Amino acid sequence: MKRFTAALLAVVGCGSLVTSPSRGHDAITTTVTWNREISRIFYQRCVACHRADGSAFSLAAYAEARPWAVAIKEEVLSRRMPPWGGVKGFGEFRNDQALTAEQIELITNWVEGGAPEGDPKDPLPELKLAEPAAVAEGDGVIIQGDFTLTRPFKLDGLMPHQAAIGASMQIVAEFPDGGIEPLLWLYEYKPEYKHPFLFRTPIDLPARTTIRGIVPGASMILVPAPSASETGAAR
Repeated sequence: MKRFTAALLAVVGCGSLVTSPSRGHDAITTTVTWNREISRIFYQRCVACHRADGSAFSLAAYAEARPWAVAIKEEVLSRRMPPWGGVKGFGEFRNDQALTAEQIELITNWVEGGAPEGDPKDPLPELKLAEPAAVAEGDGVIIQGDFTLTRPFKLDGLMPHQAAIGASMQIVAEFPDGGIEPLLWLYEYKPEYKHPFLFRTPIDLPARTTIRGIVPGASMILVPAPSASETGAAR
């Protein structure tokens, strides 16, 4: 969530904000609270970066998050935060950090309902930081444009290799029988989206499958499934 820092401090931009931190205390009109629902969303999706000693300012405590409640709502409604980069529903990914529709609704209701802290007796979640998904240097096959496989390839995911800022692309696999498998809709590319998009289940691509949708000037890495013995199997 590195871009959240720039976006929020651009009051002074995963767009620029014209919103300042919330001040005072609004009337409480919601049963959604920080201690019960919102802290769990933040601990799952936000505080890996937004914490003490993290890469962005801390949102790990109610007192830290409450002043930015309105700005947080705007960022999540626009899906700028967390900065995942892929359009939901176009491919399924096991390391998807984007918020679900239910999580966005909870945050919206919390903010619009006065952003209450809740009952201090409600235990906060334990902070467990998951290691970000990584692809070792040299893993995978770099492709450009429409690319046809000459051998079977077990695809574990895709990772942007090079793309212009703001570029969008709908990448699909076209099988030899004409079937289409949506892989990744990369939307308005930003440097923070240069991370692996790992499928929920690896996809078996037979020989003569064509990867389509990579725009001119861009390149992607085909990430092989861990069981693949040859990362160059597509060549």
